Amino acid sequence: MADIGLQRVRLVSMNRRHFFGLALAARQTYAAEFADQKPLRVGLIGSGWYGKSDIFRLNQIAPIEIVSLCDVDKANLEIAAQWSEQKQPSKKRPRLYTDYRQMLKEKDLDIVEIATPDHWHALQMIAACEAGADIYVQKPISVDVIEGQAMLAAARKHGRVVQVGTQRRSTPHLIEARNEFIKSGKIGRVGLVEIYSYSRGRAAAPLPPATPIPEGMDFEFWTGPAPMHPYHRVRTANWRAFMEYGNGTLGDMGIHMLDMARWFLDLGWPKRISSTGGQLINKGGFSNIPDTQTATFEFDDLTIVWQHRNWGVPPDPKYPWAGTFYGENGTLKASVMGYDYIPAARDAQPIHKDVAYELEQYPEDKTEPRLEKHCAPAIRGHMKDLLANIASRGKPVADIEQGHISTACCILANMSLKLGRSFTWDAKASRIVGDDEANAMLRRPYRSPWQHP
Repeated sequence: MADIGLQRVRLVSMNRRHFFGLALAARQTYAAEFADQKPLRVGLIGSGWYGKSDIFRLNQIAPIEIVSLCDVDKANLEIAAQWSEQKQPSKKRPRLYTDYRQMLKEKDLDIVEIATPDHWHALQMIAACEAGADIYVQKPISVDVIEGQAMLAAARKHGRVVQVGTQRRSTPHLIEARNEFIKSGKIGRVGLVEIYSYSRGRAAAPLPPATPIPEGMDFEFWTGPAPMHPYHRVRTANWRAFMEYGNGTLGDMGIHMLDMARWFLDLGWPKRISSTGGQLINKGGFSNIPDTQTATFEFDDLTIVWQHRNWGVPPDPKYPWAGTFYGENGTLKASVMGYDYIPAARDAQPIHKDVAYELEQYPEDKTEPRLEKHCAPAIRGHMKDLLANIASRGKPVADIEQGHISTACCILANMSLKLGRSFTWDAKASRIVGDDEANAMLRRPYRSPWQHP
């Protein structure tokens, strides 16, 4: 235990040296529309990699004060505290919490970001609504459908503005593609959308022997309402590989592309959902998520088909994670890295666009550890949209209702795979038609003493 604790202290020290050694911009430059506003008080629940990526993009565009940080891992918490001190103009150290309930009890936050593993989102988001904060919650919003319904109800009951981290809706080149080819009608009627992720995963590996829980890590609280298992670092470091804490590759990668397709085409709920697949190649390892899956979402006069393989090579190396929209007049391929429009007319010229980075405007993007530089403009756009709607009390582009629909569709597809049959979804009743067994699965069991919302 002492050796593990020493390693974590060294990690904190190394991150401190690395970050303090980065050159800071000579002057803080905010987005013009927010530059003169009163600083908003912000709290972060889940201060790991992506939580910091999000909150520091917010810090780039508007005056904020990072007041509170929460994490069950004190090493993560300390690193995030050091970063916050250095990045925010006040240089104040945030208050630190290991229990989000104690953080929210203060009721002094304007915005709460939730960037914990998926199995925690529902309880934390509902508590933040009750504490009077507006919210940025990472996707997928929930691990079961009833959780998502409860989150939507809480946001509406308490009048909170909630932005979901499906930031494809704020990706500059995707906004352009949507307007130029879909909304303009240039592509014609779209009858089929293929969305997909072809990422070469690691070879299946058995779960390593249980190890002591690291000093400063509250694994009991980390597990929360999920089933309790012996501690292995792989569970906390690679939690997306376990269905206990998330929704598999479809709920992680697929939700982005499904949400993008729904946004492009102004789609609500599908009428029918089906899925097939399983662990077909990477068998015998610690992961229990499907390595191969096809899911079909049927709308009126339109079908969206998802496919992922966590092995092999992608059919198109330029588009390993993307969506392809098939229209009467052309085909549009769209991803986080750019888009290609291929007209059906032989004498028309294809159109290509690459992702736009903002490295000169925001030079700190060049050196921030682990930042997905191509996603930084999209996160900033998503935060700008959140702030604008906080001011107007409107619905942001990735409002909680849209996040619920996209999340629930992925959950229902996983349920279809598990039960081996397709579902007809009644959106008004929020039920699967004529399937009591499947409807019982809309609410997952919670581990005591946590209560399902």
